[in-house]
Amino acid sequence: MAKTATTAFVCQSCGEVHSKWSGKCNGCGEWNTLVEETIGGAPGGLAAPKAGTKRSSKAEFVALNAETETPARIVMGVEELDRVFGGGIVPSSATLIGGDPGIGKSTLLLQVAARLARNGVKTVYVSGEEAAAQIQERAKRLKVAESPVDLATETDLRKILSALKAANPDFVVIDSIQTMWSDSLEAAPGSVSQVRACAQELTRWAKKSGAALVLVGHVTKEGNIAGPRVVEHMVDAVFYFEGERGHQFRILRAVKNRFGPTDEIGIFEMHQYGLAPAKEPSALFLSADGDAEGGAAVFAAMEGSRPVLAEVQALVAKSAYGTPRRSVVGWDGGRLAMLLAVLEARCGISLAGMDVYLSVAGGYRIGEPAGDLGAAAALLTSLADMPVPERSVFFGEVALSGAVRPVARMEQRLKEAARLGFTHAYVPEGSPTSVDGLTITPIKRLIDLAQLLAPDAQNA
Repeated sequence: MAKTATTAFVCQSCGEVHSKWSGKCNGCGEWNTLVEETIGGAPGGLAAPKAGTKRSSKAEFVALNAETETPARIVMGVEELDRVFGGGIVPSSATLIGGDPGIGKSTLLLQVAARLARNGVKTVYVSGEEAAAQIQERAKRLKVAESPVDLATETDLRKILSALKAANPDFVVIDSIQTMWSDSLEAAPGSVSQVRACAQELTRWAKKSGAALVLVGHVTKEGNIAGPRVVEHMVDAVFYFEGERGHQFRILRAVKNRFGPTDEIGIFEMHQYGLAPAKEPSALFLSADGDAEGGAAVFAAMEGSRPVLAEVQALVAKSAYGTPRRSVVGWDGGRLAMLLAVLEARCGISLAGMDVYLSVAGGYRIGEPAGDLGAAAALLTSLADMPVPERSVFFGEVALSGAVRPVARMEQRLKEAARLGFTHAYVPEGSPTSVDGLTITPIKRLIDLAQLLAPDAQNA
């Protein structure tokens, strides 16, 4: 007897299944996210196989050292994109790309699809959000309308899979997975059940057909890809497309990649004809203001194998209210609180009655401890109201003891700073002592930096 479908209440935020409705999800704690959905169908959402259908009675095993032919990567021809993928996209793989609305996901993927089609790769672009005329108009604006891309505007998963099996493409874009729906599920498109089922079926088809599949995903207000977390587990790579609307650059950041590094980024610039790789990515986040003022220091960061120089800006001022304010943009607020405590306890610099504002120029976000020394330099020079030495760069991790610890790839950071015209570097002890064009000053403890940049600030 066929298993009958039952209903349950599924959280649209985390995918937790509840037997009855309640206002709050027990899994993630979100309110008003439980929706009644039909469950109990075939795994994946499509109709269960008919009675009498022949299926293999056991799984096939192969030896771990069996020789198999590794398929060549599909090089997309966009340097920044190929860098994030690890040298090109792998056939039979599934990639999930998420980002805020209007950030440029569809624009970038349409440009990539057009480029691959011109290079002889059979390419299919399936959109569930826009009409064909809208996509064709965008293609004209991007100057790629003549590319032989097969375009479809459909949301029915069964029709899409039938068309893909007939076309046998090499590269497929699904924009977006939240708009796809399976007629075997009664849940609405975009629900947890539909997203999970459609992603599973499309990924299974990609593994069997050998095509490279790219799924576009919506994001929640917290910036995470909407839908069940299991979707990120079932695909081979997960990328986030980031950027600030007030800036022209966009960052494609890898958070999962089974075929390449997970800490690489690709940097693009938005132009009137679409997205293009940034000309000088490592200097993109430096401020264009040439005036030497206190409260600004350049930090040499690492994004995967790429050094990136960013400017950290700080403002320290007397508080006009009883409780001093702490405001951070582009850095961890807890990290700033720790740094302020170290300055007071280990360096004798009290900021208890001061408002502290810290920001990273250009919308860049510092995600590594190596930014501690740059932030400390910006805070100290703002407090002393005097600039850092001209053309200086900083990096190093500050411990709770006040010691400055070494960080990874110090030589690469220094060489990039020298290439961009910097002449002084303040770094932890143990870093390379000679880099052409750089005067290197080792910093053993944070108090040493305080005495160099703000000698009158102690016990002030």
